[in-house]
Amino acid sequence: MKNLLKFFLFVAVLSILISALYDYRLRHGGLNLLSRPGPEKYTLAAEPNIDSKTVASLEALNRERRAIINSVVPSVVAVKTSKKIGVRRSGTMDPFEFFFRHQRQFRNPQEEAMVQNSLGSGVIVTNEGHIITNNHVVDQVDEIEVQLSDGRTKKARLIGSDAEVDLAVLKIDEPGVKPLKLADSDQVQAGDFVLAIGNPFGFEETVTDGIISSKGRPNRADAFGDLLQTNAAINPGNSGGPLVNLRGEVIGINTAIISRSGGSQGIGFAIPSNNVRTALESLLKQGRIIRGYLGIQSRTGQPDQPAINSDGVMVDDVVPGSPAAEARLQKGDVIRKFDGRDVKSLLQLRSLVSQVDLNKNVELEIVRDGKPMKVAAQIKEQPAGYRTGAVPQPNLPPQPTEPNAQPEPSGATLGAIHVGELTPDVAQRLDLPNGVRGVVITDVDPVSGMAELQKGDVIEEVNQQTGPIGCRFQQGRCPRLILVSRKCSRFVGTVRARF
Repeated sequence: MKNLLKFFLFVAVLSILISALYDYRLRHGGLNLLSRPGPEKYTLAAEPNIDSKTVASLEALNRERRAIINSVVPSVVAVKTSKKIGVRRSGTMDPFEFFFRHQRQFRNPQEEAMVQNSLGSGVIVTNEGHIITNNHVVDQVDEIEVQLSDGRTKKARLIGSDAEVDLAVLKIDEPGVKPLKLADSDQVQAGDFVLAIGNPFGFEETVTDGIISSKGRPNRADAFGDLLQTNAAINPGNSGGPLVNLRGEVIGINTAIISRSGGSQGIGFAIPSNNVRTALESLLKQGRIIRGYLGIQSRTGQPDQPAINSDGVMVDDVVPGSPAAEARLQKGDVIRKFDGRDVKSLLQLRSLVSQVDLNKNVELEIVRDGKPMKVAAQIKEQPAGYRTGAVPQPNLPPQPTEPNAQPEPSGATLGAIHVGELTPDVAQRLDLPNGVRGVVITDVDPVSGMAELQKGDVIEEVNQQTGPIGCRFQQGRCPRLILVSRKCSRFVGTVRARF
């Protein structure tokens, strides 16, 4: 006990001595815990490293860019859509489904509903408040709102749309809007400076710049041959936004990208403004797009094959009763000019025909049996159900259709991709945009060479075609281009065969 008391006494005396020493050092400057270091001396650079006179032209370019952007941005809007999707209340059992073992298609309106939101872009093109955007931005939605550059939100109504050209016209009731002019896209050339403006990932009024990378490839038989290609960054949410030139005019409406990641990789596409103008006027005047047609069929190659004839379009067949038949066009004729304009590809010819007013007489310059001649054709409305098809190339072996037919090499097929049905529940779980249709990827072979595809991606189109997409995966044919939806993004992927 005495030893314990001695220990406590020793500790108390030691604590007193330490406290006294600490207090002495603190009072006499040995410890200065409360002191702070003095202010650091610094001198900022007073002059730039480069004289402004040296970069006067670049300074002028900056001012010009600002002028373009300031004049264009007020006419660009963010398009916000919403759609209600029925959701079964958790923890409840539907007697219908319990007894009949399959999901009921029609439910009670009072059941819970989830609101699915999507984003896009648009541009005001008339003094009355008409807005151009993409059809896939507003397809099958319940409500459409547009956010103006000043932050105000307005309800918009759908005037008309067309899935084939992927364009839609909206209308807002807002006086004093500032529309942008639709330029003549035929005057656009590769190398022209352009700006892409839109609402990527919800970031309004985003501006990116670039050039026209390519225009009107005559050696492509798919829809990309008629689009403007640009390296200006285009991302999910840019769809429907304008591609503008140095004068602040709309030369195209951004519509698609080719990407392995779902984001911009420098290959974007815009619908030419001349096609936009034709569609806009048709939708406003007729409520639908009135398509003129000539009535010929011409041979087309695969997207990676050269065109059959790069100097004009060769007529492989003439549709009976069509304007081409009335103009006495014949198989083997080569169309060199249409209404005074050079024709380099079938896609270009279709575009030229679509821009002509119905019942207008146009002059065609053709070559028949090596001799140039001119004929007149009256462009008429395309009949319902009419599709300009391609004449099958001769001497090609038929594709095997029997179950025991010899399959293609495994690298040339899509057997490494497993797909399933895209049901509303699956679309909701994957947080897909409104109106997405196709097949959902359930598994991808990691050694298939298709690493850009992921489980949960939805393939909407194969080689620019919709319809029974699942069947195309079972036919053992290797598609060149596939349109893929991944959550809020939509991009075009490329599938190449490996032999």
